[in-house]
This record gives sequence, structure tokens and C-alpha cells, in this order.
Amino acid sequence: MKFWSQYFIPTLKESPADAEIASHKLLIRAGLVRKLGGGLYTYMPLGLRVMQKVTQICREEMERAGGIELQMPHLHPAENWQQGPRWAAAREIMFRADSAGDGKRAPREPEYVLGPTHEEVITPLVKAEITSYRDLPKNFFQIATKFRNEIRPRFGLMRAREFIMMDAYSFDATDDGAIKSYHAMKAAYEAFFRRLGVTAIAVEADTGVMGGSFSHEFMVPAEIGDDDVIYNEESGYAANREKATSALVPADLKDAAPAGALEEFATPGVVTIAALEAAPFSVRGDQQFKTLVYMGDGKPFLVILRGSDELEEAKLGSLGFTVFRPATAEEIEPVMGAKPGSLGTVKGSIKNQSALAGIFADHAIRLVGNGVTGANKDGFHLRNVNVVRDLAVTSFGDFRRVRPGEPDPKSGQPLKVRRGIEVGHIFKLGTKYSEVFGATYTDDQKQNHPMVMGCYGIGISRTVQAVIEQGHDADGIIWPWAVAPFQVLICVLDPQLPEAMDLARKLAAAAEGAGAEVLIDDRAERPGVKFKDADLIGIPLRLTIGGKGLKEGIIELKWRARKDVVKVALAEADAAVAAAVREAGAKA
Repeated sequence: MKFWSQYFIPTLKESPADAEIASHKLLIRAGLVRKLGGGLYTYMPLGLRVMQKVTQICREEMERAGGIELQMPHLHPAENWQQGPRWAAAREIMFRADSAGDGKRAPREPEYVLGPTHEEVITPLVKAEITSYRDLPKNFFQIATKFRNEIRPRFGLMRAREFIMMDAYSFDATDDGAIKSYHAMKAAYEAFFRRLGVTAIAVEADTGVMGGSFSHEFMVPAEIGDDDVIYNEESGYAANREKATSALVPADLKDAAPAGALEEFATPGVVTIAALEAAPFSVRGDQQFKTLVYMGDGKPFLVILRGSDELEEAKLGSLGFTVFRPATAEEIEPVMGAKPGSLGTVKGSIKNQSALAGIFADHAIRLVGNGVTGANKDGFHLRNVNVVRDLAVTSFGDFRRVRPGEPDPKSGQPLKVRRGIEVGHIFKLGTKYSEVFGATYTDDQKQNHPMVMGCYGIGISRTVQAVIEQGHDADGIIWPWAVAPFQVLICVLDPQLPEAMDLARKLAAAAEGAGAEVLIDDRAERPGVKFKDADLIGIPLRLTIGGKGLKEGIIELKWRARKDVVKVALAEADAAVAAAVREAGAKA
């Protein structure tokens, strides 16, 4: 048991000015963390206790799934990353670590970097240590500090520059084995979040800079989430916005026949979809072709969408470019022959089509059939543009952002959307890293093969805040039993009375004997202050010992998540507290 007067819980009445969301405000007000700088936080005693509990539950579930814990350096030689497959993309979010010595200038390229993840460290390690199929499969994990150069850190631990993460890496001899490891990790994640007492949804996700063949994110539903979950409850379909698809384009859709000859018409000053929708042209957005120009690995490429659709930029990752970005106006005109606002992909209209890395069309443009697009002449558009006859298309793909109400790809029922906080991600990497680093094994026929990898991450510190975001009310935090800093808080309203403190110790011993951790509030504070702090820090079970109650022969028992207060006779208090603790522990 701990005594509040001897512990350190610096609660605040007011929220800091820079805290934007409820969970961030409560982290600070409940004394869980303190800010050092942008995206940098000290974990105070209560916050550290929660972090340790979340970490231990994660460790237990990883080990139950066959994971082997190790610890890798935070500081990485930059050459490891330069040798790897994602240096060009990943370096933009990494911190370099050079000498801080006076007078020593940093080299043009970093000598060391701080690790956001450890694929570039674990793969060479495994290459050096494992050479035979007899030593596979293996799954190594660590729970450690990571670093990410967030341009705009915000929302407390949600988007921090330094954070705690569990990262794991599986190595298998076969693709089937890698899939088995992937599903074992998925099950371990589900068990981890279930034990925490939070709702987490596994959604299909984009592989992004990590690469690989498929991945899932684990999202905690919350209004302030950093991503959208597109889902349908009946079919079980769920994906994040970057990966979501719909059945908007029927599989049996036939391409529309040409509606007439191409016709050029003047559109002076019209450079947006909305302007072309307005009078006198009145061309609906879903009857326009939108042409976007991007740069991929230094070469321009085009994307065609319906005018009513938005590009989901992450989906361009499927095109195979290492780095891509929107082209500038200065880069567009020499290739297209016109400024943005009059662009199109009609065959023969592009000034320098040979300069393009490709022209990629979203499947949904086939719903237009015949529409309007830019003529690649400033102030002019073309009508009666037929998808098959007129547009220069290298290939079709899924590039648009799915909207709520579109048909679910599994059932055809309307899709829904809700916000969520990403707290975990799992990837089937394949051989992307093992081939680059030469991590191979010898089979029973003495043949060499690259190991098939998977990687897995849980944001431990982010999860702590997600738990608060999902569990709070106007008065403070409502901790789940398994991760609460203490499970039982004993409020002694008259700590100067020896009999009150003796009873507090007796009840604390009963609660501890049943498996709870206990904090005794023995401060010389008014009852109102103690009750407000109790609600703020959110300990699940509160016992109140007061002078009046002692005279009446009762204590009060109250669960943080409920409004009712139960009065328990002193003669039954030990047994009632122990029973309440055992019941809560069993449910958790």
C-alpha cells in the first residue's frame, strides 16, 4: 500500500493551454506526465505505473505467442539505413545524431540516426546468427523508446517525438510459415487489447513505407482519432481510409460506347471542378475527368479521377515509386502544355507524353463513360470524351477516397465511417529486407533462400492515452482494472483519528490480499478536494472512511464508473472489499 502524503501525485485544477483533447488534458491534470518540450514528456509516478502495467501485459501476450525478448540500440549507424530499402522515404521523419562538440560541423550525411523502428538492425543481426532452417521460425521483440521527427507534435502522447513502442520481427522459412506467424501476432494483439479493457478494431491497412504484401492496423474508436475506419458491421469489413475500397464500380460494368465526336469549347477563367459545375457550363462533377500530376522518383506521372472524387494519396504507393509528391506548376506546364486547371489525358493532346512515367486511371472513371476534361490548352476543355476511345491510360487501379454510404465490397450494404486512434500495426513484409541484407537460410537440400519476414508494432505510450480517450467523463479518468495505477483508493476523511487510519490499513490489507494495489489518501485536505482528486485520477474502486461513518459503523464503497454509493457495515467491510476486488480481477 502507498500513502498519498508520502507519494507524489501533482494534480491540477486547470488544463494547460496547449492541451487540445480530453485525454491530453487529463494526462496533465491527473499528474501522469509533464511536458519537457514539443513531443517530449516525463512520465510521473502514476503515469509510469500505468505504462509498466501496459508494458507487462504486452510482454506476457508476446511471450505467449512465442516471442523472444531482446533489446537493441536506440542509436543506429546511418549506413545500415542507407543499405536498406526505405532510406529515401524514412529519413524525412528521422533524427540524425551527430557530435554536439563545439566547432565540429555535422557531416553532409548523418553518421548515426535515432531509430523509429529496427528492421535495419534486426535483419543484419539475424543474418549473422541464423543460417539453417532448423533454427526457424523465430520471432524477436523489444519494448523500447523510439524517435520520430514529428513536424508538428500534438495531442500529448498521441503524436510525440519520443515514445515507447513494442516492435517485433518474425523470420520464417516459407511464405506459409510467415502467414502463420502473422496470424499468431494478430491473435496476440487481440488478446492484449482485450486484457487492457479497451475496444480495438483490426482494419485492413496500407503497407506504406514499410512495404510488404498486406497489413492490419488496430484502431481504438475515438472521436479525436487520427484516421477514419471504413466499416460494415454486418459483413465484418473494416479498413482504414488509406486502404478502404468499395463496390461502387460493379464487376460486370460494361464500358460505355462513344456518345459523339470530341468537341473543344472555351472555358476562360475556369480552373476548378466547381467552376465547371457552375453556369453556364453546368457539368456535374461526376461527369468530369480530373487530371492530377505527380512526381515519382523524379519523373512526372498522371492520375485520372472523376471530378467528384478525392485522391487517396497513400494508394499511389501501389505504383512502385519510392518517393512521390504533387508536381509544381513549373514542372507541369513543360510536360502537359498547359497550366493546372486545363489539364487532360486525351490521346495526342499531351505536349511531352514521353516524359511521363505513366498515366494511371481510377476504376471509377468508367462510370463516367463520356465526360469533360481539360484540353491541355489554357482556357479550353473537351466534351464527349470517351474513356476507351479517347483517354491515354497506362493502367487502371484504385486511387480514390471511399465515402460513407458506398456499397461494402463484401456485402453490398452501405459503408459507415468512424474515427479511430491507431495503437498497433502488423505487416507481412515478405523478403524485402532479407534480400537486401542477405538474411538467408540453408534448407535440407543445402539450398539457400531468403527468410520471409513480418514486423509488428504496438504504441505502448499511445495506447495509454487511447485508454484515457476511450474511458473518461467530465470529472476525470475512468481506468480499466488491469491498467489502473492503483485499483483501490481509500479516502480517509479524518486522518488525524487513529481508529480511522487503523481501519484504512486493515481494509488495504484485505484488498491487497485479494490481489489489488492500494493507495490511501491520508492528506489533511477537505473531503471535496479528496473526492475531486479521486475522480480525476480515476482509480476504479473508492472506499471512504469518515468520522461520521465510523460512529454509524459503516464505510462507503463506490465504483468510479458508477454513480451509486454502497454503505457497508464495518463488521462486513473486510469481506465485502475482498469480494469486490476478486470479482473485478476475474472480469478483467
